[in-house]
Amino acid sequence: MSGGGQRTLFQSWGARAPGAPSDPRPGGAARRQRARPGPEAAAAAAAGGDDDVLLAAAEAERGPGEGAGGGFCAAAGSLWVYPTNWPVRGYQVRMARAALLANTLVCLPTGLGKTFIAAVVLYNFYRWFPSAKVLFLAPTKPLVAQQMEACARVMGIPQHHMAEMTGGTQVLNRKEIWHNKRVFFLTPQVMVNDLSRGTCPAAEIRCLVIDEAHKALGNYAYCQVVKELSKYTNQFRILALSATPGSDTKAVQEVISNLLIAQIELCSEDSPDIQPYSHERQVEKFVVPLGKELAEIQNAYIRVLETFAGRLIKIRVLAQRDIPSLTKYQIILARDQFRKNPSSHNVGIQQGVIEGDFALCISLYHGYELLLQMGTRSLFIFLCGIMDGSKGLTRARNELSRNEDFMKLYRQLENMFSDTSVTSANGNFLYNRIGPANKNKIIYSHPKLKKLEEVVVEHFKSWKGCTDQSISESKPSDTRVMIFSSFRDSVQEIAEMLSQHQPIVRVMTFVGHSTGKSMKGFTQKDQLEVVKCFREGGYNTLVSTCVGEEGLDIGEVDLIICFDAQKSPIRLVQRMGRTGRKRKGRIVVILAEGREQRIYNQSQSNKKSIYKAISEKKMLHFYQQSPRLIPEGINPKLHKMFITPAIYEPNNSRSLSKERRSSSLQHKSALFSMGNRRLQL
Repeated sequence: MSGGGQRTLFQSWGARAPGAPSDPRPGGAARRQRARPGPEAAAAAAAGGDDDVLLAAAEAERGPGEGAGGGFCAAAGSLWVYPTNWPVRGYQVRMARAALLANTLVCLPTGLGKTFIAAVVLYNFYRWFPSAKVLFLAPTKPLVAQQMEACARVMGIPQHHMAEMTGGTQVLNRKEIWHNKRVFFLTPQVMVNDLSRGTCPAAEIRCLVIDEAHKALGNYAYCQVVKELSKYTNQFRILALSATPGSDTKAVQEVISNLLIAQIELCSEDSPDIQPYSHERQVEKFVVPLGKELAEIQNAYIRVLETFAGRLIKIRVLAQRDIPSLTKYQIILARDQFRKNPSSHNVGIQQGVIEGDFALCISLYHGYELLLQMGTRSLFIFLCGIMDGSKGLTRARNELSRNEDFMKLYRQLENMFSDTSVTSANGNFLYNRIGPANKNKIIYSHPKLKKLEEVVVEHFKSWKGCTDQSISESKPSDTRVMIFSSFRDSVQEIAEMLSQHQPIVRVMTFVGHSTGKSMKGFTQKDQLEVVKCFREGGYNTLVSTCVGEEGLDIGEVDLIICFDAQKSPIRLVQRMGRTGRKRKGRIVVILAEGREQRIYNQSQSNKKSIYKAISEKKMLHFYQQSPRLIPEGINPKLHKMFITPAIYEPNNSRSLSKERRSSSLQHKSALFSMGNRRLQL
């Protein structure tokens, strides 16, 4: 290994992208032809030191014809390089080695280095195939930017060889980028579009990294990419990354099939391999009774459900069952079954009428889930959207307006929130009959909210670095809290409640981008700014929808609170992975007694079944034709070396001053989360 004079990878290797200047020295071309080393020369170079390894690879790359058309470079390919500029972890070495030789799904808990493994694999294919392209796909723009920077910092791939392509990259520019660059970080939809246009040089691709691989279900863009790419060539390696590969074994098998996975490399939270590198995560579960007031509203809502679900049961398109135990998903399945096989019992009933009743019940059961998990305010906002016409459900509004039980309940909710300012997630005041004295009145619309408030305030008051003086001076402590709730209106409600505890709690919302003309949200640029401000301590509490669950580097979080239960273990695992990275973490799951409690228990059971199926490999069928890519007779040997990457310079368009970020987020928070009250960052 080289000593203190180790050069950056860029300086040592001198690798160049297609179209870069050739060797300017006299006789350069002839010199390259004479000096092209084979595996023996590369092995000798390895014995001589790290710089010699890189120089041998550079000479091999410069040779005309060597590796042409994306071919394998024997000189570079006798070794695979592993960086020691980061702590060497055995499980990462093992997983990287496996991923070099066959299509692999790497399953690691969040925060334990999936991106690091991907950077190592990507870099070695970049070395081995000097004229080929290597790709890293991520589902969102912020993730694309984050992974590009991470790979540059880990392995030091020259920045002028790399390109970031998302929906914002002009189509005309992408053709030139595909030609001139070698390492691409992009969203899958861009890849699909460029494959269909013939812009992407598919035959030159040798390595494809797929982040958040559990998304590869149905017709998701990841599936389309692999399917389209396979039409051009089968000579490419796939490395798929996920904290949890699927919500159940059926979903895991679908991911395996769609991504042509030949093997799974798995470490669960309990795996001995990762214990030295992970910290204890204390998981606490609080089951909160609905309480008398919420139970009364639940019973009133059930009477409404009985009326409209009863219609579908009566004409036998919905199976007879306990109406309160029905779910929105079950009604959707029943509707799909009705569409495939219309019942003979319904002759004379217009199909449109039945479809309308299905649509109404789906909406009502969505409201029922909001009531039980989030509370009366989320239900009220949802019902307001139906009754004021903003959701466009004209038939539902007319039907509900004629139902006495519904209108009685609706008026009860109106009266409940008459002394408060109720703002929906799109920033519109739905109900604002308030005087100045009641402007900041908080109604705990679900008993879970009080428990959440208690947990958050107690955390900050008991934190070791938090003193009365630091609270009064509003100095940021070194602890962070992240709260997850699936619905934007609930996120807003939680943020409003916690904002009453400033300065000890400095709260910001974190939501996805806009999905409609009237829906305000955070752009992907805003999301990156939120994450950075959270890491820097501008505020200490982040209330997030599912957008905060995946991929983005949120930073160290000491307390995670899950305000709702998820059927899919994927989401719970990713939420939990936000803590315990650098020190002991705490996870609190707050559940409503009854249905939500059962959902959580089922999710935990599904997770155990998935890990068992993967470890035993009895129920899963793997892709049997994963290409070797490395020529027979060549078996790359591990070469550990210290790499000093060149300084990475992020895109200037993503770099904002702290003051500009703070101002921008303050404005965004005022629009989305706090109505007419601004957060002071």
